[in-house]
Amino acid sequence: MSGPVTIGEAARATGVSAKMIRYYEETGLLPPAGRTESGYRLYGDEDLHSLRFVRRARDLGFSVEDIAGLLALWHDRARASSEVKAMALHHVADLRRRIAELEAMARTLASLADHCSGDTRPDCPILDDLAAGPSPTPRRPDRRKPSPR
Repeated sequence: MSGPVTIGEAARATGVSAKMIRYYEETGLLPPAGRTESGYRLYGDEDLHSLRFVRRARDLGFSVEDIAGLLALWHDRARASSEVKAMALHHVADLRRRIAELEAMARTLASLADHCSGDTRPDCPILDDLAAGPSPTPRRPDRRKPSPR
């Protein structure tokens, strides 16, 4: 870019919504943007580069907390790449765990659907299972917040 841009232009250039840019600034993930005399946010090339970094990390499923750590490592030119690799491998393990949970859910729903006659009768094993409540297997809470983009 040839100079500072507004939040709308930054959003278009990076694929990060203006709402999320404001959120990242409010939470401290990104430093506050410079402001015009009238209070409009202005973003330079370095800000846009950071926003693209955050967007890519979010696309890969990293939490905001993990992205803060990755940004710190990215800005630390004396970092050890082993720290970055460890974070990435931890995230891969977490993704694989979540994939396994989703596959188990899909198998359960497919099995319930297989046992449902799907006709005009009211009895339905899918609804019976839902009415029975949660399974006895405890689930780990999702540590991530929804990602409004």
